[in-house]
Amino acid sequence: MLLGSQLRRLREARGITREAAGYSIRASESKISRMELGRVSFKTRDVEDLLTLYGITDDTERQALVSLAREANVAGWWHSYSDVLPNWFPTYVGLEGAASLIRVYEVQFVHGLLQTEAYAHAVVRRGMKGASVADIDRRVALRLERQKYLVAENAPDFHIVLDEAALRRPYGDREVMRGQLQHLIDISERPNVRLQIMPFGFGGHSGESGAFTILSFPESDLSDVVYLEQLTSALYLDKREDVAQYEQALKELQQDSPGPDESRDLLRGLLQLS
Repeated sequence: MLLGSQLRRLREARGITREAAGYSIRASESKISRMELGRVSFKTRDVEDLLTLYGITDDTERQALVSLAREANVAGWWHSYSDVLPNWFPTYVGLEGAASLIRVYEVQFVHGLLQTEAYAHAVVRRGMKGASVADIDRRVALRLERQKYLVAENAPDFHIVLDEAALRRPYGDREVMRGQLQHLIDISERPNVRLQIMPFGFGGHSGESGAFTILSFPESDLSDVVYLEQLTSALYLDKREDVAQYEQALKELQQDSPGPDESRDLLRGLLQLS
């Protein structure tokens, strides 16, 4: 995505159409569009030819972009789990790992980045009926590997509004749920985590369309991406007007929910009752 956005910026600066760019690398206009959106892999020769077309002659700048193309084609660590993942999810894991800010509304269950191992096993078993123990274990292992993002040296900021329904819906036995509630209390103390609970008592709210995730990136030329997971696929929205609506919905959810301190108190109350 980063390389694609830089190639788009260079093309537009020279006033070159996508059609002309595609012709220069023996490809279609739609191929250039997909490249600029980061939706396809890059051939080094194509990148070099485009840079020549765009008038980039400085060796240092050319090599930096060609190196970026090579990096873009290297499979991420999560691809080793592709046998137990739906085909749309590796893209999300890659975007999640590159994000500097992750904003979430979740209603069905505790978000994957905040799940305990025991709770994750219960969720995955429910979602992968008939799967082997080995496949379930591998899916859980991927989830635990993703969680390292939140405690890494350059951890992203993680802002989540978690519907009380997710806390009331049991996955696993009583001890699993107690452990999950305690984990939420503990991790919400991290400086990069902002956890709020949308209580039942509030009634209707702006999250009526269901769960969603907004991913923001440190590179200024990358647009935010909204991730919407469905039963058999997922949507990735990056049009400014679409993203703006989800940002507004999340802003209202944050305003209408108790703050992080009050939400921790709510979690402690649920833990005492469990």
